[in-house]
Amino acid sequence: MQRRSLLLAAPALVLGAALPADAASFKKGQTIAFLPKQINNPYEVIADNGGLAACKEIGDIGKAVGPSDAGASSQVSYINTLVAQRVAAIVIAANDPNALVPYLKRAMSQGIKVVTFDSDTAPAGRQLFINQAVSEAIGRSEVQLLGKLIGYQGEIAILSATPNATNQNTWIKWMKAELALPKYARMKLVKIAYGNDDDQKSFIEMQGLVQAYPHLRGIISPTTVGISAAARYLSTSPLKGKLELTGLGLPNQMRPYVKDGTVTAFELWSPADLGYLAAYAAAALASGIITGKEGDTFPAGKLGSRTVGKMGEVVLGPPTVFDKANIDKFNF
Repeated sequence: MQRRSLLLAAPALVLGAALPADAASFKKGQTIAFLPKQINNPYEVIADNGGLAACKEIGDIGKAVGPSDAGASSQVSYINTLVAQRVAAIVIAANDPNALVPYLKRAMSQGIKVVTFDSDTAPAGRQLFINQAVSEAIGRSEVQLLGKLIGYQGEIAILSATPNATNQNTWIKWMKAELALPKYARMKLVKIAYGNDDDQKSFIEMQGLVQAYPHLRGIISPTTVGISAAARYLSTSPLKGKLELTGLGLPNQMRPYVKDGTVTAFELWSPADLGYLAAYAAAALASGIITGKEGDTFPAGKLGSRTVGKMGEVVLGPPTVFDKANIDKFNF
C-alpha cells in the first residue's frame, strides 16, 4: 500500500520581532569553521557542504575539520586549534552535551562565536543551536510511523548512534513519552543499542538485536549511519519484509532498500539546508547583526528570514516521510 508523505507542522515565527538586517550587512572574509561529529560521516559531509556553500554565498571563508570517530572527547583538540587560529565562528555538531562546554566557553571568551547544529551542547557552551526540527516532534513521529507499520503491536528496539549524543537522547526521550500513550499499549521497547555512528558496528548491533530478540516487529534507527547499516543487514535476511525498519536516513542511501521492499518508509530533513542555515546564523552573530537573544531575526539566504527562539534555538523546519511514492523526487 502506498503511504502518503507527511509533513510535521512547522514552528511559527516569533511575532513582533524586528525586521532582519539586509544580507549586505554581513562582514566579508570571516572564517567560519565547521566541526562535525566525525569528518567521514555521509550525513555530516552533506551538512558541512551546505554550510560551506552558504559561506561562499555570504563572502566568508568556510572550512570543515574534525575527527574520524564520534567519541565524546574527540572534538576537543579541534576546538583548541580553531581557538588558536582565531576563527570568527565555530559551528559544531556536538558528540557530548557537557564534555565540550569548557572548551567552547573558552572560545567564546576570546570573541569567537559558537553555534551548535544537529546535536546541541548545554546552553552554556554556545550562543545558538540550529535544530533540524522540533525535537519532540521528531521523537514522537518516529514512533507514530513505526506504530502504523506494525499495526501498533509487538516488540520494538532502537538502534541509536553514540550513548552521549544529545540529539539522539532527546529524540529517544520523546519516543518513550509517545510509547507511554494508551494507543501503544501492545508495543514494547525491549532494547536500545548503540552503533556509535560507525557503519560496521551498527551492522553488528543490528545483527545482535535480531538474534537476541527473535520476536521483534520493528526497529527505529534515528541515525543515517545506523539505518543504512541496518537496512543492508536486513536486505539479505529472511526477516526482509517481515521486520519493519524506520528512522532517519538519506534518500540516496536508502533508495535501493525502499525499492526492494527492505524498508517501507523513513524520514529526514535536508542536512544541506541545516548546514546552510547554521552558516548564516554564525555569520550573523560574527557580523553583529544578532546577539543570539530570543526574538533576534536574521536573513538566511534562500531559506528566508529566521527568528531566534527560546534558549537560543533556531528551527530549520519539518522533516519529510520518504517512501516508494516520493523517494525519486529527492537527491541528497
